[in-house]
Amino acid sequence: MGFFIETVFGGLMAGMLYSLIALGFVLIFKASGVFNFAQGAMVLFAALAMARFSEWIPGLLGFENKILADLLAFGGALLVMVLVAWLVEKLVLGRLVNQEGITLLMATLGIAYFLDGFGQTVFGSDIYKIDIGLPKDPLFLFESVFQGGVLINKEDLYAAAIAAGLVLLLTLFFQYTGTGRALRAVADDHQAAQSIGIPLSRIWIIVWSVAGFVALVAGIIWGSKLGVQFSLSLVALKALPVVILGGLTSVPGAIVGGLLIGVGEKLAEIYIGPMVGGGIEIWFGYVLVLFVLLVRPQGLFGEKIIDRV
Repeated sequence: MGFFIETVFGGLMAGMLYSLIALGFVLIFKASGVFNFAQGAMVLFAALAMARFSEWIPGLLGFENKILADLLAFGGALLVMVLVAWLVEKLVLGRLVNQEGITLLMATLGIAYFLDGFGQTVFGSDIYKIDIGLPKDPLFLFESVFQGGVLINKEDLYAAAIAAGLVLLLTLFFQYTGTGRALRAVADDHQAAQSIGIPLSRIWIIVWSVAGFVALVAGIIWGSKLGVQFSLSLVALKALPVVILGGLTSVPGAIVGGLLIGVGEKLAEIYIGPMVGGGIEIWFGYVLVLFVLLVRPQGLFGEKIIDRV
């Protein structure tokens, strides 16, 4: 029983990180109707900026205070992601207003490849380390209940707590701020939002900036766990089934979908994997989504679209 609980805990923590990346997809799709295939590249680009700024800032400013250097590096990386958001709106989205969805999709693919290449040019292609002080030693829980206790990685626990806090913060932002309400209005109907004076260009810059902030936090956490390398952009592929499962327009769906897939893939790998030779964790989420789509094409929390003719 202790091992089962340990596996579930591990799945919940991984699922929270999947949800964090999936939020970037959902935020942009809700506000602009664009499925942002560049989200993985944004995670990588933000993590590269954070890692390299952490190395460069102490030497440039001549101090050894690591906490201050990390805070400055975070601020610098966030400014970079806001600049990316502004450039995306001015150079890409702003010029493709009212274009077909496939055109916008191809545009985000172009942004993804550009960020991958530009990141390598500016920051280099080595494997970089992000160390923000997350503890890496194990933690044993429920030792009085289960023999040997339940082993939890402290880094995973802190990362899941940070992800959960950011999700809560974004939820409050969307529900209780004027900008959040404007974002929801744009998500419901672009033309109606414009008719009451909501500027789409400003809203798109804000939502891409928020998605960039989410990508930065996700990149820091995954970079701390795996190191910052160009395969990090592939982590976003793990978030694709999360987005589809929860629903493309649902923030709660991204959270629930991430937790379901995180727990499901861990349990499947442990209990079913040995029977089929392993590797279930890689494709479990996609198969689960396939079965859900057969029953509910819009996802668990997505809005059903009805076209009247």
